Amino acid sequence: MAIPRKPGPSVQSPAASADLLQILMFRKVLTREQAERVRRFARANSVAVVPAMVEMKLASEVQVAEALAAFTGLRFVKINPLELDLDVVTGALSAAFARRHGLVAIAKTSTTLTVAVHDPLGPFPADDLKNVSGLEIERVVATRTDVDAVTKNFYDLRTSLKTAEKQLAARRLPSFDLGNQEYLSAQADEMDPAAAPVVKALDHLLNYAFEQRASDIHFEPKRTATLVRLRIDGMLHDVHVIPRIVYQAIISRIKLLSGCNLAEKRRPQDGRIKREQGGREIELRVSTMPTAFGEKAVLRIFDPDILLTRIDRLGFSPADLEVFERFLGHTHGIILVTGPTGSGKTTTLYSVLKHLSRPEVNIVTIEDPIEMVHEDLNQVAVRPAIDLTFANALRTVLRQDPDIIMVGEIRDTETAENAVQAALTGHLVLSTLHTNDAPSAITRLLDLGVPHFLVLSTVIGIVAQRLVRVNCPHCSEAYTATGEEAAALGMGMDVLASHPLRRGAGCLHCRQTGYSGRDGIFQLMPISEKIRALVARQAPSPDVLEAARREGMRTLRDAAIEKVLGGITTVSELLRVTGK
Repeated sequence: MAIPRKPGPSVQSPAASADLLQILMFRKVLTREQAERVRRFARANSVAVVPAMVEMKLASEVQVAEALAAFTGLRFVKINPLELDLDVVTGALSAAFARRHGLVAIAKTSTTLTVAVHDPLGPFPADDLKNVSGLEIERVVATRTDVDAVTKNFYDLRTSLKTAEKQLAARRLPSFDLGNQEYLSAQADEMDPAAAPVVKALDHLLNYAFEQRASDIHFEPKRTATLVRLRIDGMLHDVHVIPRIVYQAIISRIKLLSGCNLAEKRRPQDGRIKREQGGREIELRVSTMPTAFGEKAVLRIFDPDILLTRIDRLGFSPADLEVFERFLGHTHGIILVTGPTGSGKTTTLYSVLKHLSRPEVNIVTIEDPIEMVHEDLNQVAVRPAIDLTFANALRTVLRQDPDIIMVGEIRDTETAENAVQAALTGHLVLSTLHTNDAPSAITRLLDLGVPHFLVLSTVIGIVAQRLVRVNCPHCSEAYTATGEEAAALGMGMDVLASHPLRRGAGCLHCRQTGYSGRDGIFQLMPISEKIRALVARQAPSPDVLEAARREGMRTLRDAAIEKVLGGITTVSELLRVTGK
């Protein structure tokens, strides 16, 4: 095979697939036989070479882009949308120019504009770019998917924001009419020309959050604009700044979709949005709150693939899973899940309900609000405004012939007493408490006024949990622990020598963070006879903790250490989640 010459700047984009296939063979991405298979497949199916390779699982887009970058002597960049500046992307180049030439501006300094292309062999308008920007141009290579995604999402979002801002400002109103429900109705684009851009802008932001695996979307109003942030793997990232006048319309759109009162701006409100994404129904829980600069909104995203996972995929160790399954084997009693907000309690409870759901079982949930509607469950939403509280709903549910009852949270004495009565009358009750560890849940129930003898006769077991970020599977590598890390783990360096730790180096897949996804760490405390004896004499939490540890209960830190030694997470995550 003749080795292809490195193309100069005047080389045209290869119309035939042979040029690209030769380059990929030269860079050892494909063998000659694989290249011929790709050529035949592409010709037979009338598709381009790169999609053919991806479909045949012979090479990925990233491998092709890296090979082209190496061949042309350019730098390959995996575009991370979270690191892009909307003003740089859309302000440096027009949408028409970017789409026509298959490129996108991704970074800008005082002297240089960095432009990503997906076809480095094609003509590149370097002189035009330099004249327009007045800067030196650095050309880098990215995948077509990344370039197209940025071009579409960023330009479409900017167009929607600019159009909405222009049309809203043209109304010359002192403020947006939050009571005008007609403004953002389902037929908004037909009734009002200013509504469609607002609807599109919100759709772009939601789609962007889903693509980035965000668990929460924060809209934070500031003095002159609104900051949009995404929580990904437990960490917040700034992603966009939108004009204040547009945000007033967006928050109305959110409140309308979620069933909130558009005219009410002085009180916090809660609601839900159901949205289809990629053929799946995704639930968003909406919470609004008045702040100094306007209403702050947080949208929590519930993906059914995550929320309704199998219990053996929640992160339990084999020993803990066996204990937890024993909890679930009871037909009556109370199982409590504890932890702070965002620790995965909802996921655990819904996964348990899915595990227990059978045609012969009546499961009723009482939630505030309903996290995700599921047809196998009978779900009740708490509405304090009409006196439908957890306690009142629970009293009614007991007359609905339930087998299993899930109470979203035990917040007060009345709810706690009704949950205990439900357990005493032969029902399995699942609920949550906000405590730091499992033993503290006993103290919390006693503080709520539940008599200790009822705690003894109803509580089956308590689960405390947290979420830790997981090492990226693509860039995780072994390394030798430092003295500080050994001290944090409570182990000697000689012991750790036989347990090499792992951490993510940072790569294209994890956006250089070293982490991808999260996993649970758990503390399980069965109510044994010794624990019952301590509760009977109302012993303090430290005594209960010590007795439970003597019986084999692990702390959250112990569970985190196990995941560190297993290469699942890092020492820094252990310290972040469980404290130093």
